[in-house]
Amino acid sequence: MDDGDVEERNRIYAEFVATGRPPADVDEAVLRRLHDGHALVLERNTLAIRMLNPFSCVPSAWRVEARGRTWYANCAWDAFGVCAALHSDGGHISASCADCGEALEIEVRNQRPQPDDLLFHVLVPAAHWWDDIVFT
Repeated sequence: MDDGDVEERNRIYAEFVATGRPPADVDEAVLRRLHDGHALVLERNTLAIRMLNPFSCVPSAWRVEARGRTWYANCAWDAFGVCAALHSDGGHISASCADCGEALEIEVRNQRPQPDDLLFHVLVPAAHWWDDIVFT
């Protein structure tokens, strides 16, 4: 990515945080370069932005309440990243266990989860995340 792409990426993120929606006025070539550089994820075969990691631009199973708004994350790990990306020392994550379906409610206070004894399991090895990042 060149400096112009980095500036555009930063503008996209800033607008998403301000409005809850990615901007609609991004140049196609810039979107494709940012997608190819893993700076964002486009919906398959479109120019619609699906992921601005750790944010999901579409509703997901990982809902985060932080800074007075509801956000969606791409996965359990990213749910914690939403609070960090927003520089919020508190938040609330609602999700469910991928194994048994049990509801999970997690408070984030002072950058720490409560309860703090939950485990995070990744089914796909990190070397293969970008093979299909939406599935991962």
